[in-house]
Amino acid sequence: MGARPKMIMLSVPASQRWRSVRRFVFMLTAFVPGAVFASWVLVQLTGSGAFWWLAPVMTFGVIPVLDHVVGSRPSNPSAATSDRLDGDPLYRWATYLYLPAQYLSLIFACWLWSGGGWLVMNVVDKAGLTVTVGIIGGIAINAAHELGHKTSRAERRASKVALAQTCYGHFYVEHNRGHHKRVATVEDPATSRFGESLYRFVPRSLVGSLRSAWALESRRWARAGRTRWNPRNDVLNAWALTAGLYVVLVVWFGPVVLPWLVAQAVVGVGLLETVNYLEHYGLRRQRLANGRYESVSPEHSWNSDTLVANLLLFHLQRHSDHHVNPARRYQTLRTRAEAPQLPAGYGTMVLLALVPPLWRRVMDPRVLAHYDNDIRRVGLSPRAALRVGA
Repeated sequence: MGARPKMIMLSVPASQRWRSVRRFVFMLTAFVPGAVFASWVLVQLTGSGAFWWLAPVMTFGVIPVLDHVVGSRPSNPSAATSDRLDGDPLYRWATYLYLPAQYLSLIFACWLWSGGGWLVMNVVDKAGLTVTVGIIGGIAINAAHELGHKTSRAERRASKVALAQTCYGHFYVEHNRGHHKRVATVEDPATSRFGESLYRFVPRSLVGSLRSAWALESRRWARAGRTRWNPRNDVLNAWALTAGLYVVLVVWFGPVVLPWLVAQAVVGVGLLETVNYLEHYGLRRQRLANGRYESVSPEHSWNSDTLVANLLLFHLQRHSDHHVNPARRYQTLRTRAEAPQLPAGYGTMVLLALVPPLWRRVMDPRVLAHYDNDIRRVGLSPRAALRVGA
């Protein structure tokens, strides 16, 4: 008999293996709303109401720990890989599937709030469930953020649907046509200022963003020669989705669910605005000789390359590249060497922002270092800028 042929082992590069795994890891985000069902099952099995708080424990406890243990991955796909990733439908399904999971969890939560679930929930239990649902709604705003930047009409409509749970439909208008144009300037309500606490920023951003969205739509319809009070107004039809959703849920489950629906919306919007706070804190685009602002660059957004949070947030933490290339799909967003880096992932930074002295102790030196300690280049409030002559 002849010699037995040798088997040739083809080694797959680690980067290629990682990309193959990452395709499916991104799909895990679509299962985030499953936290409501998981909480219910765990409560049933253990009898402990502590599991109604599953989502905040995961978001602000487990994931930051995993981020710290796993670390950052600042690698970028090649041009050829980016083209392949951009056309891969699996990544789009990760955003599409979030919406049905989001609303199934909301309906299930309403059933629980209204007395279903074959168990007795006290106020603390219902509060925990509310925070869990609110975090799901807050992450839904992130899914809406990804969908709303695309040119597909279906994706843009899906963006409004994702925003309906948190009553934040005007984000669709303000973020795309307001924030991206004015980011890192004093005119942008969603850009936090150096020395501004989270508790001062949130009311300013809430009111300013709402006013801006309404003004943008009013001007759009004025240019078209039509009244702004029409069903194609993107602020009005987005709010109508929320009103319709809430009416259906109240009729279905009773008025008892209404306070909890409002509370979960507050949690979701609060999470979104806190993320807004940390994404551009203290950064500023400089004015040119012609009075205009310099173009948006990676230097005008804080980045974080922590692996776990990026996979669960559709690469939202690669925020610098997103602002330079807003139409780029999340799976091809790149880390940028010029971008200032947050010291940790979003989960940790949100907790830090809740304690203003601690936040300033960590972040203010980083802002100053980013601008070579030139306070005149820092994103100050207009009043503070006048004091330093900026």
